[in-house]
Amino acid sequence: MTFIEKHIIELLQEKDERAISLIYDQYAAPLYGVILKITRNEAMASDVLQETLIKVWHKSHVYDPEKAKLFTWLFQIARNTALDALRKSKRKSDKEIQIQNRDVYPNEDGIDKEDRDLINAQINRLDKKYREVLETIFFKGMTHMEAADYLNLPLGTLKTRLRNALKELRTINIGLFIIIVSCLL
Repeated sequence: MTFIEKHIIELLQEKDERAISLIYDQYAAPLYGVILKITRNEAMASDVLQETLIKVWHKSHVYDPEKAKLFTWLFQIARNTALDALRKSKRKSDKEIQIQNRDVYPNEDGIDKEDRDLINAQINRLDKKYREVLETIFFKGMTHMEAADYLNLPLGTLKTRLRNALKELRTINIGLFIIIVSCLL
């Protein structure tokens, strides 16, 4: 172990902020290189490097020099943070693609205009909070979790409103309810 490594470890254990500066000076370039190789995006790599240093600071009490060299520990945190950022980015882009391509009537021949107008008229008779839930789940094609996030509601509240909306639709027009369900399947 080099003198600078020992010094950085001591500073980390003492929660001295100079440790992060020294880590940055000594290890930022190789860590950035690893992160960039994983993310393949310079902006993301810069953000991940910063997040890595924050994690190092917060997890400094966990580091044990007997288990791993300092760079190995730093490398592992950087690698895991980069992989997490990639997964998060992929989930976000998948969600955006799905939302953009959703359409309740992708095939206009699937439901005729009369039925569509009847469905809209019946749904418009519902309370606004029920209409919003039906529109996000059935017409925008969101999952329950996505709809809850979109409407800024707890998941349980969203499910209760959905159940109540469907009950109310049944009472408004049992025949219409059957049409809606058959169109959505």
